[in-house]
Amino acid sequence: MIQPASLAPLLERFFTQRLMLQRQASAHTITSYRDTFRQFLKFAEKRLHKPPSRLNFEEIDAPLIVAFLDDLEKRRGISVRSRNLRLTAIHSFFRFAAFEAPAHSAQIQRVLAIPSKRHTRTLVPFLTRAEVDALLLAPDRHTWSGRRDHAFMLVAVQTGLRLSEMTALTRDDLVLGTGAHLRVIGKGRKERCTPLAKPTQAVLTAWLRERQRGDGQVLFPSAKGERLSVHGVQYLLNKHRSTASSACPSLRQKRVTVHRLRHTMAMDLLQSGVRRSVIALWLGHESVETTQIYLDASLAMKEQALAKATPLQGRPSRYRPSDQLMEFLNSL
Repeated sequence: MIQPASLAPLLERFFTQRLMLQRQASAHTITSYRDTFRQFLKFAEKRLHKPPSRLNFEEIDAPLIVAFLDDLEKRRGISVRSRNLRLTAIHSFFRFAAFEAPAHSAQIQRVLAIPSKRHTRTLVPFLTRAEVDALLLAPDRHTWSGRRDHAFMLVAVQTGLRLSEMTALTRDDLVLGTGAHLRVIGKGRKERCTPLAKPTQAVLTAWLRERQRGDGQVLFPSAKGERLSVHGVQYLLNKHRSTASSACPSLRQKRVTVHRLRHTMAMDLLQSGVRRSVIALWLGHESVETTQIYLDASLAMKEQALAKATPLQGRPSRYRPSDQLMEFLNSL
């Protein structure tokens, strides 16, 4: 008979040993997984009428997890993509449990067999060159914060760094002069270097001469010298989008985020003829296939252009095989 296994110590080891120690997962991943299990444990408490600390591992079975995912979609109204992200976190925990609690292998395999939901992938949103130019002109560069915001947005759209990578940048990560680049630690704790264009180098050189805030280490600090928060970054982007909308009305219908600036840089590289493998390396994608979304967006743009063009008039003709034997072979 299988002895009941407590869920609490297993879940704690998953976070402390598996995610933090072995995988050295990013703070963003740990936060995402934490939120998933907070939601799930609250759901399980209502269903099983037991506090999370008293739950046994065998009670966390496939039907309960499917019911949780369905509840997220139907009652909370989350997207299929968000549902799949929650399932990814749960799958990761159960793969860890396969080594820690092998006696429950049948239960674990049933959970791991829960499939992700298919969903229609929307085309990546990005800004046009006119919209980017208007956005970069929006900050008031007579002020310290305006110069910071201008430098921040320029670096974001030229490098395509993620939000977490942008806010984590320090002055030590910036290398100017010959081979100017930014050094970042991206997803999976992987280090990469992103080159800087000459206009970006000039702006950053001027920015480094500014009076330092805080301990002077953060490259783009808040007014108090601390790292910019997620909400702080979005506030400054919303502010400058609103200002830029007067010069570029199309921005009124668009939401500007660091991730959209990342998409903008990738599309610019693709339309300039840069190979997909190079774009994947630039963005820090683990797989080249992830970069397929930019090819899909580029194809959609070309199809829209084709629809506006006057089509060439061709005349269809019927194929007539010249021989019965050839017709047979052609039909195979």
